[in-house]
Amino acid sequence: MWQTVQQLFLRIVASFDVVALVKNIIYIIITLILAKVIYAGLNIALKKVLLREKGSSFLLKERRAKTLYPLLRSIMFYTIAFLAVINILPLIGVKTATILASVSAVGLAVGFGAQSLVKDVISGFFIIFEDQFAVGEYISVDKFDGIVEEIGIRSTRIRAWGGELHVIPNGSITAVTNFNQGKMRALVDINLAYDQDVEKAMQIIEQVGQELAKEFTDKLVEGPSVQGIITLGDVFLVVRTVAYTKAMEQWEIEREMRKRIVDALHKAGIRIPSPKQVFVESKSQ
Repeated sequence: MWQTVQQLFLRIVASFDVVALVKNIIYIIITLILAKVIYAGLNIALKKVLLREKGSSFLLKERRAKTLYPLLRSIMFYTIAFLAVINILPLIGVKTATILASVSAVGLAVGFGAQSLVKDVISGFFIIFEDQFAVGEYISVDKFDGIVEEIGIRSTRIRAWGGELHVIPNGSITAVTNFNQGKMRALVDINLAYDQDVEKAMQIIEQVGQELAKEFTDKLVEGPSVQGIITLGDVFLVVRTVAYTKAMEQWEIEREMRKRIVDALHKAGIRIPSPKQVFVESKSQ
């Protein structure tokens, strides 16, 4: 039995061209190593091109680089992997012409039958290259808003404040509100009763704004400044103060302004009106 197995093994080995087999194995190893080296080299070059450096006007902004880098890296990886596989397959007896013909047929089918997919892909490229928004920015799309976690070729992922993840097809994004480009407005309205010293209240609010500007120089761009009385209501008037902040800092500045203004007015004895409910007791006949 053992001799029969040995004879069968020797016949199988004899049927192979050992020299050609070794050459093919070496060629496959070299191809894989070369593909890895090319990918690593291109990856390093991609990082340098997208890296923002002082004095390099042709380089991309950091926010846009963070969006483009993972996308271009994925495209580069799959392209190099595809070319490596196409070069290796003929060595193991697989005809690449048949595979390429199949890929062409699939591409034609996608072109005719998956128009929405093609629309999403094209829209994704326009979003990225037009720099409409980037990863890490706070945006509003239709009825969804949140922080952009990922911009893909087909869809965009937005994380809402409540933790919900919204996956939006790029082709359905028609209008975007970006809260990260340029300075943002922090607006606070303070209600004051008519019987209070309004001029003194405005001076206190202005002083609070000046103190806030000294402490938050890293977040404030302009102000805060008191604009004056903007509304005369039935039971109170409204004084408005406005500041301009860096992107995504407006809400913190508004909260801090409200807290400090209320504390300062309270210490100065200036009353902020509160709604009162009057109950009228009806008499039964």
